[in-house]
Amino acid sequence: MHGTSVLQVTATDADDPTYGNSAKIVYSILQGQPYFSVDPKSGIIRTALTNMDREAREHYTVVIQAKDMAGQVGGLSGSTTINITLTDVNDNPPKFPQKNYQLYVPESAQVGKPVGKIKANDEDLGINADIKYSIINSEGANMFSISTDRDTREGIISLKKPLNYERKKTYTLQIEGLNTHVDPRFSYLGAFKDTATLKITVGDVDEAPVFSMDYYILDVYENAPAGTEVGSVTARDPDSRNSPVRYFLDNKDEEVTYFRIDESNGVIRTTQPLDREDMPWHNITVMASEVDNPGLFSHVPVTVQVLDMNDNPPEIGTEEEVIVCESSRPGQVIQTVTAVDKDDFANGQRFSFALPSQLPVNPNFTLKDNGDSTASIIARRRRFNHLTQELYELPIVVWDGGEPLLSGTSTLTLRVCPCQRHGRIRMCQGEAFLSSAGLSTGALIAILLCIVILLAIVVLFITLRRSKKEPLIISEEDIRENVVTYDDEGGGEEDTEAFDIIALRNPAAAEELKFRRDVRPEARKHCSPLRNRRSPSVELDEMDVHDFIKQRLVEADMDTSVPPYDSLQTYAYEGQGSPTGSISPLDSPGTQSEQDYNYLDDWGPEFQKLAELYGEADSDVTT
Repeated sequence: MHGTSVLQVTATDADDPTYGNSAKIVYSILQGQPYFSVDPKSGIIRTALTNMDREAREHYTVVIQAKDMAGQVGGLSGSTTINITLTDVNDNPPKFPQKNYQLYVPESAQVGKPVGKIKANDEDLGINADIKYSIINSEGANMFSISTDRDTREGIISLKKPLNYERKKTYTLQIEGLNTHVDPRFSYLGAFKDTATLKITVGDVDEAPVFSMDYYILDVYENAPAGTEVGSVTARDPDSRNSPVRYFLDNKDEEVTYFRIDESNGVIRTTQPLDREDMPWHNITVMASEVDNPGLFSHVPVTVQVLDMNDNPPEIGTEEEVIVCESSRPGQVIQTVTAVDKDDFANGQRFSFALPSQLPVNPNFTLKDNGDSTASIIARRRRFNHLTQELYELPIVVWDGGEPLLSGTSTLTLRVCPCQRHGRIRMCQGEAFLSSAGLSTGALIAILLCIVILLAIVVLFITLRRSKKEPLIISEEDIRENVVTYDDEGGGEEDTEAFDIIALRNPAAAEELKFRRDVRPEARKHCSPLRNRRSPSVELDEMDVHDFIKQRLVEADMDTSVPPYDSLQTYAYEGQGSPTGSISPLDSPGTQSEQDYNYLDDWGPEFQKLAELYGEADSDVTT
């Protein structure tokens, strides 16, 4: 716009402004005309032309002179250079370099991938040059899309749907380029957009065969002989040449081949009988290629369903033992059984049950068909005893409702147990114990084994403590008189090494049997208690006993074989005895007893030893 202020320049003069015109400055333009002008007094630089066009010239150099003495002759002057750049405004619409474009796209182009690009020019800068591209006709918008590359400001054309040369060979696109930031001050210049026509030619490419369906579902009955036709697939060459097609199966992932295909007509057949119970569905892949170009092929998934035939007999549905309580009554239902069949029945399975007709009537159990594909085992007699017979076998014949009618015989094992009732559930007592404890047999065995090991450790510990002997001298420094106690217990009547009381009553006999009590004597002849009973009576002499005790005391003091410490040996004498005499058989004359001890043999093994002793004594006396 004419007269628009651009910049103000200011010059200074060191002279005294009050002295004449020495400091009065006047501004003038030396370079930059006719585009700019300067005010002589204020130094304001203004535009001198209207509608300056940045696209025509963007940069200008302006030289301003300042002169004192009011610009008169003889005044001093100075100058400065100013660089002026015009800023951009959106005053130019986008323009396509040409109105018509052509593009070749092969029909094999991938959907979503770019197939070409187009660009409109805009002389403006920055956001004033931003362009948005669009396809404004429906023919082109249905098959193609366009987007803007912000860096290059190009329109990128992409494919929305697959191309087919045989269906449509050309497409026409009307492409529009529009500024996104429009300055209303320049709306009088018209619309800030432009259009161009793009003609796309579809190229013919040799394509793979196309199947008539995206996937196939076929079916065949099981047990059908090899070579049975399952179905067929169809593919064609989409190209104009209509090349013949060949079919084959992709068997690289299958270990066993169940099907084959005719390479010319696509008919699929079985290679062996199929078993629905083993594999009810088969998934295969059929591939097709052109005869002229075998390397170019397509594939389609095929699912084959194996239809059911009634080829499996029914069976009883449980393999567990049936528990029969000992307290069962005639007519009582022992258990209800069901049947299973590997075959598939579209209208539901129907089973009937009975006992084998060729076998004699079972005296223990009977079977009742409930009419709902179940049967009840019923007891025929009262009370069972697991000690008499624990296991029973019950064969049951089951028929299915298929075509043809098939039957199977299953044998159930019935176990007799003393039962306990837990609600409606019966369990054997042993099983109930395990079940209530919540422990398995292995866990119980492990627990019992741990208990046995602990008991063995305790017994071993107690045994070691009892067998441990304390030392006679606790410490070498503990030197003092010690009293040693010998706690010897006699062995009863058979202990012939124990002290003989006759030695106290007959010192003369004691001299012949002199030995130490604290030293184990050598092997001596064992005497029976019955012989001691029959030894002759000895007259007791009080003086002789006193002398014997004194003699023992002297021997103990003089004996060098005793331990090197003081010991105490006690000898006691009970006295002469009762005036009435002794009733003990020890000092009574050995007379033969008239009593017969043979009845001890009838008393059992506990009195066997006693009978043997009295038997030996009688035989010695008789001898």
